[in-house]
Amino acid sequence: MRDLSIVLCGEAGSGIQTVERVLSRVLKLAGYNVFATKEYMSRIRGGMNSAEIRIGSRRVDSFVDKIDIIVVLNKGAIKHLENRISERTVIIGEKTEVVENERHLGNFVPIALREISEEIGGEIYKNMVSVGVLVGLFRVRDEIIEDYIKSYFSEKGTDTIDNNIRAVKKGKEISVELAKRTSLNIDISQVDGVDKEILINGTEAVALGALAGGCNFISFYPMSPSTGIAVFLAQHADEFGVIVEQTEDEIAAINMALGAWYAGGRALITTSGGGFALMVEGLSLSAMIESPAVIHLGQRPGPATGLPTRMGQEDLLFTLFAGHGEFPRVIYAPGSLQDAFSMTQNAFIIADKYQVPVFILTDQYFLDSYYNLPDLDILEMKNEFQIKEVSKEYKRYEITESGISPRGVPGYGDGLVTADSDEHDESGHITEDHEIRVRMVKKRLEKMKFLEEEVIPPELIGSENYKILLVGWGSSRNVIKEALMESNRDDIAFLHFKQVYPLAGEIRKYLENAAKTVVIENNATSQFGRLIKLETGFEFEAKLLKYNGLAFSVEEITEFISKL
Repeated sequence: MRDLSIVLCGEAGSGIQTVERVLSRVLKLAGYNVFATKEYMSRIRGGMNSAEIRIGSRRVDSFVDKIDIIVVLNKGAIKHLENRISERTVIIGEKTEVVENERHLGNFVPIALREISEEIGGEIYKNMVSVGVLVGLFRVRDEIIEDYIKSYFSEKGTDTIDNNIRAVKKGKEISVELAKRTSLNIDISQVDGVDKEILINGTEAVALGALAGGCNFISFYPMSPSTGIAVFLAQHADEFGVIVEQTEDEIAAINMALGAWYAGGRALITTSGGGFALMVEGLSLSAMIESPAVIHLGQRPGPATGLPTRMGQEDLLFTLFAGHGEFPRVIYAPGSLQDAFSMTQNAFIIADKYQVPVFILTDQYFLDSYYNLPDLDILEMKNEFQIKEVSKEYKRYEITESGISPRGVPGYGDGLVTADSDEHDESGHITEDHEIRVRMVKKRLEKMKFLEEEVIPPELIGSENYKILLVGWGSSRNVIKEALMESNRDDIAFLHFKQVYPLAGEIRKYLENAAKTVVIENNATSQFGRLIKLETGFEFEAKLLKYNGLAFSVEEITEFISKL
């Protein structure tokens, strides 16, 4: 067994997040490679949510359908996950919570979680009993789990810490009996050095990348799944000197960020599709005043409120064509946590250098998934602030060969730094002169030629002598990569795009070298496929599209590959 999948399932408010957090971090500290992700309903309490934790001898970084062990916390869990439960799945939980589906009782191991937790101090401790059962199966040393509990519950007081340790120990005792009563044979190896690695999710990777890019201001209006970026930066605002502003609405958020850039700051905006819809006028304003802007957009299924806590890749074309008028932009779509970090850092560098909006597209699955990494590599590019001291002769929108005008800020020099949403001349004064209008449009669009030279090329995974080429973008990277490796076919390769606009110039070469091309996306209309056709004229022969609000699994992609 190279890896094992544990799924926790229950109602919102039943403590799934606590179990997931404690278990994944303790197993990592014990030397196991860990991946975790979650799916949840748009409810504060009730409904049915689940979290998956994969533990592997090798690195694990993608979602699988298979469930080796399921921990049932509330009635309804079996029905919720029925399509993923096999005859080999071991089910753990209270009998009263599992009895709803008799055909799964053959692999059911009843544990009196409620009774045990009441003996310790209350039902609140049943989650830590579950943690004890699971860490016991992996033979995690007592000192590792106890040290983590002391740290995690450090603000709760001695009684709470002691009771949680008792709960874990009780669970570990049960795990001995559990191992005897099931066919579970956990022989996953611990790996030297993993305990010293970092364990982060997509939200933290984007936020840390923003800090590496010099971000010192963030404005936002709460909207899942993007809010976590602002929460993380607020938690560390004093450490890094970041101002975090929750505005009254999304219109204020983008305008406040543009004001921060105008004053010399480096601002991040974080939102989701519905919030970005309200920001579109501000996006056009940033283009007209040639202000840098970095916008993180955590995608989710629409239209309107759609599925607010689910994942989708449905905002690519919206991001590409948003705004009235014509102006350049850059769109990144990281597929790994390292990409999320380095590309967010790069977003600030590119936005500042070319005075254009730069987007970072993620989604709920990407932001809520985490796994262990040795470290995060900071780009060698320096955060050179492109602000110039201005003289009295300063022209904010001076015509240059590159289209990039020297950017000043108020109070730094003797010149006047103007910003106006109307068309303007080189000094920034309003004009309706037709010739000046043409020159200013050409000046702004001239930046595209230089932005195309900064494109991050796609990543080819698999055989260079491929006959079939899979194409994907954003968060599907790790799932498709693992499925391709599992398929062990040397006639198939995977081309992953971490920058989706502007497109890399060599894309046609990759596509034309294949006998068959397939685009894989989490939307209904193949938005990236349409973009490639628009830019190159190339049309994909086949498409694999998923838009039910859930991410692709390794098994789904593997099965699809087997039929090619």
